[in-house]
Amino acid sequence: MMNRRTCVTSALAAAACSSLPAPAIAVPAVDPPPPAGPIPGLTLAPELYPTVVRVRRDFAPGSIHVVSSQHYLYYIVRPRVAIRYGVAVGKAELVYRGEAVVGRKVEWPSWKPTPEMIERNPAAYEKYADGMPGGPKNPLGARALYLFHGNIDTAIRIHGTTEPNSIGRSVSNGCLRMVNDHVIDLYNRVALGTPVTVY
Repeated sequence: MMNRRTCVTSALAAAACSSLPAPAIAVPAVDPPPPAGPIPGLTLAPELYPTVVRVRRDFAPGSIHVVSSQHYLYYIVRPRVAIRYGVAVGKAELVYRGEAVVGRKVEWPSWKPTPEMIERNPAAYEKYADGMPGGPKNPLGARALYLFHGNIDTAIRIHGTTEPNSIGRSVSNGCLRMVNDHVIDLYNRVALGTPVTVY
């Protein structure tokens, strides 16, 4: 009998089954993104770099699943095969959970803090109330996937970051941060209308 780690099979942590050993059948070839290029001061744990992993069969190819408690985003590329990326998620009281779709994709997006962000921390955000143009210093980083419910913008983004050492932590105002090199790779793979579930 195979020796396998116990996996969580509930709907809320289904992607954790990625630790199953390789099956007898061949895994379709998937090119993961390269590791992040040289970033001064970046100390990213090895498990937070993009990795091809096994997941449950019932995850639809082309969908995104985020397990907030584990700081992982899974993009399903084939039946039972995903690329797993490390992410930063919202602080405890600001974790976004739910279902959405990718309603907009933007390269080097502009950024404007929400009224709630300004209210929570005016010292940090009030000076950006009129917005900030896209570019290397913009907190949304190199790419952003905008999450929508129908035609309604949730204000939640999957985006790059100017703080790559925050990956693997619960520090954001609700958005899902990725290393810029990794979000560029995800952006290039993902189509508008992609379903996203955040647990």
